[in-house]
Amino acid sequence: MPAPTISHVILTGALIILVFTVQLFYFYVVDNIWADMVRRELRELTDYVSDTLANIYFLINSTSLDTTLKKTINLPSRVSGSSYRVEIVSSGGAAQSVKAYVEVKTWINATSWLPPGLKVNSQFQANQVIQSLGRTALAGCRRVSKNVYVGLTQ
Repeated sequence: MPAPTISHVILTGALIILVFTVQLFYFYVVDNIWADMVRRELRELTDYVSDTLANIYFLINSTSLDTTLKKTINLPSRVSGSSYRVEIVSSGGAAQSVKAYVEVKTWINATSWLPPGLKVNSQFQANQVIQSLGRTALAGCRRVSKNVYVGLTQ
């Protein structure tokens, strides 16, 4: 009777391996679904901030006066239970896009483009990064001669 015993041992070992393999792939799929959901929420945030900055830019660009406009933006304190950051990405002093990412997993991010012509300047008294702390955030533009500077503050 050694043949049935060995086949039971082999089958039991195969079932144990199958259970752990299914569990591993289940957590992998759940994590991918969570990351996709967070990416969509971050995309909504970046679209909102980018559209707000574009609207302010078009308002400030419709006048020839040197002025500053700021608007309160309502951002959630957390995205799917995680803290996040929203930042203005610039290259060579020109503001290019708004990027949001989860602080724990920075590879989960979303980007929305800004209209051309915006610049980033440290004299604007604004940071280029907002951290999700539940505080009020401001998006603003400042016109100085023919240049329009953009920034985010908390």
